[in-house]
Amino acid sequence: MKVAVIGAGASGLMAAYSAAARGNEVTLFEKNEKCGKKIYITGKGRCNVTNRVGAEEFLANVVNNPKFLMSSVYSFPPERLCTLLEEGGCRLKTERGNRVFPVSDKASDITKCLQNLCENYGVDIRFGSEVTKIVVNDSTVSGTIVNGNSCPCDKVIICTGGVSYPSTGSTGDGYKFAEQTGHKLVPARPALCGMNVKGDYCRKMQGLSLKNVRLSVYNGEKKLYDELGEMLFTHFGVSGPLILTASSLINRLDLNKIRLVVDLKPALDEATLDKRILRDFAENANKSISNCLKSLLPSAMIEVVLSRCGLPPEKKVNAVSRKERALLLTTLKNFVILISSLRGFEEAIITSGGVDVSNINPKTMESKLVNGLYFCGEVLDVDAFTGGFNLQIAFSTGFAAGNSILP
Repeated sequence: MKVAVIGAGASGLMAAYSAAARGNEVTLFEKNEKCGKKIYITGKGRCNVTNRVGAEEFLANVVNNPKFLMSSVYSFPPERLCTLLEEGGCRLKTERGNRVFPVSDKASDITKCLQNLCENYGVDIRFGSEVTKIVVNDSTVSGTIVNGNSCPCDKVIICTGGVSYPSTGSTGDGYKFAEQTGHKLVPARPALCGMNVKGDYCRKMQGLSLKNVRLSVYNGEKKLYDELGEMLFTHFGVSGPLILTASSLINRLDLNKIRLVVDLKPALDEATLDKRILRDFAENANKSISNCLKSLLPSAMIEVVLSRCGLPPEKKVNAVSRKERALLLTTLKNFVILISSLRGFEEAIITSGGVDVSNINPKTMESKLVNGLYFCGEVLDVDAFTGGFNLQIAFSTGFAAGNSILP
């Protein structure tokens, strides 16, 4: 079979390798000048290539359409990917949270390994090759148009990514191909991204990183998320690990109904925290409340917290009423943040949304509408939390497509 793979990212390299390993004649079209441009920036350049957990735990970290991914993840789980990469010469290590990285800490080593695997099986990789159309006759693929030229083939695997980090070449080409061939699209939304906040108080805390705080996310009165971890205040609002995860849970909801609640002192229940505040007040009775709070809060937060409580920073501790102290306690345990919008695709780690999976065979990634047409990776409406899960989805779906094509 003549197989055309569009896009030499994670899913494209894996699809090309697995199709070629089956004995097919594979051409990999990449519009950039090199493979894996987005792989190079993952994991801050180190490439968190997967998460070394079993398939069941893996699927628990998938936000959208985990059932669709069951077949591909069970068939090509993280352990199998690790074996393939190590046998290909890329040594791996497992770090906190089961996150897997190359021993070298160089993302380029992952790309090189996958590219070598492709080339070893005879994949023809063509850089600077922009596919503009999928040619379909009688609901069956017959070729592609590349740089204005017709390229006949029997199968086409679309691995063009989403629209996040467009500078890497993820500019939504796959969505155009999907629409051209009659597929339904779920609107693309940024995921694993920071959040813009209502009000300008975050600017006063810009650069402040909070560790060991508890973030709860509410949609109206329904709690969507509750986790201990780290977050960061920025010039636009909030970011950091807890926020990135939360963004994937709210990006399809009405943000006007979303409420973030931060417990700044999760290790202390309200009664214990109140005793701590009373003790601090007793020891600093003649000091201003802003001075007194320095042992309890980061300096950058004090003015913002006091403003929330309606307390002047210069007010003496011995003049603080019981009601004002109760309000301070409530604010420390329930620091509310309201969201105006999510950050854009240029900052989002991944894209949520894409080709509707109801149009796709979950075992082979082949379209149910067009014979010989496949969709893999981020172009599909599947996404997961941080930690290597999204790259593994790309590898598992890419393998499912390539491996299903018999010569």
